[in-house]
Amino acid sequence: MAADTLVTLAEEPQLRAPPSGAASLWFAFRENRGAVLGAAVALVIVLVAIFAPLLAPHSPFEQFRDFVKAPPVWDGGTWRFPFGTDGAGRDILSRLIYGARVSLFIGFAVMAVSFGIGVVLGLAAAFNGLADVLITRLMDVIMAVPSLVLAILAVAILGPSLTNTVIAITVVFLPRFVRLVRASAMGERDKDYVTAARVSGVKGPRLAFVTVLPNCLAPLIVQAALGISDAILEAAALGFLGLGAQPPTPEWGSMLADARQFIRSDPWIVTLPGLAILVTVVSINLAGDGLRDALDPKMRRS
Repeated sequence: MAADTLVTLAEEPQLRAPPSGAASLWFAFRENRGAVLGAAVALVIVLVAIFAPLLAPHSPFEQFRDFVKAPPVWDGGTWRFPFGTDGAGRDILSRLIYGARVSLFIGFAVMAVSFGIGVVLGLAAAFNGLADVLITRLMDVIMAVPSLVLAILAVAILGPSLTNTVIAITVVFLPRFVRLVRASAMGERDKDYVTAARVSGVKGPRLAFVTVLPNCLAPLIVQAALGISDAILEAAALGFLGLGAQPPTPEWGSMLADARQFIRSDPWIVTLPGLAILVTVVSINLAGDGLRDALDPKMRRS
């Protein structure tokens, strides 16, 4: 009888511990193949930007006067300049690689600053009535102006430069985070765990940042991931208008502006920076959509 019991227990499947939060998030994320592909492409672009000095065949500022507007290799060019050269004789491939640094820096810097300031202002609005009125009305004023127009106005006041581009785009994106944090915090502040924390003596900034904020992070992370691509597009638009990073900085938007006069005669000069922007934005958006679905249990596939 004891032997039969041992055999039965041996045949039963072993109980496995439930997957951790990170593992569960990854399992949900990888179900979306488009998101995985987008994350892989975005990771490659980030690595290219980090190791730009090792990957770029030439300096992005070096001019080769004997190879002005040299065609790419698929159009009869030389492997010395695989993507050809621009109107000043600079290697397009090298400028695209270094341009990834500039564009990604703008995207991540804008999101980091907007995230930090948005969290502080959003929590202040959620827990203080007077601050709520002042901050909400200020955000309404900012949102009343079209984003690109507001960014152009800010850069026109501050002056065109890479730093001022980050500041201008941050001002444009700030209401997104403030309103999202405010709405999430107001939905959490009346729940039982917040009431219990208040009864136990937790109040002020600790209640907001330690008790409430961790339960508001999921939508903020998704907003930050999707906002990086929007910031890159805004920076490219300002660069195209001559209000972003100034020449000879290899920024994709300014590269488009410099090459627009060659759109008929040498189309690769303007096409390649446009493709770089397109691929980067699409890959980040795909990854952001997958992250949103993975963080929302209602969106997960059964």
